[in-house]
Amino acid sequence: MLIQLVNIKVQEGTRDTFLEAFTINCEGTRKEAGNIRFDLLHDPEDENNFFVYEIFESEAALDEHRKTEHYQTCVKMIDPITLGGRSKTYFTPVLVQDA
Repeated sequence: MLIQLVNIKVQEGTRDTFLEAFTINCEGTRKEAGNIRFDLLHDPEDENNFFVYEIFESEAALDEHRKTEHYQTCVKMIDPITLGGRSKTYFTPVLVQDA
């Protein structure tokens, strides 16, 4: 099982574009065989600071995810509006629901 938390901060005034891109990505990712969970969250103190909580069956499933059209479309849409790229933190499951 692979769990990661991705932090993405977007430029002021680009939130709607970001949400459009991530809607495409979320809808596609949740249908992938190797995806267990894919949630988009935002910082309650900064509406332009987002977190993506992702759980995939394996590293191979995450690699396949990165090849999908919905992921590629999302990246093309958000790369020009992100501040500082995307940071990723990986976790080891301890008490994970439905794991």
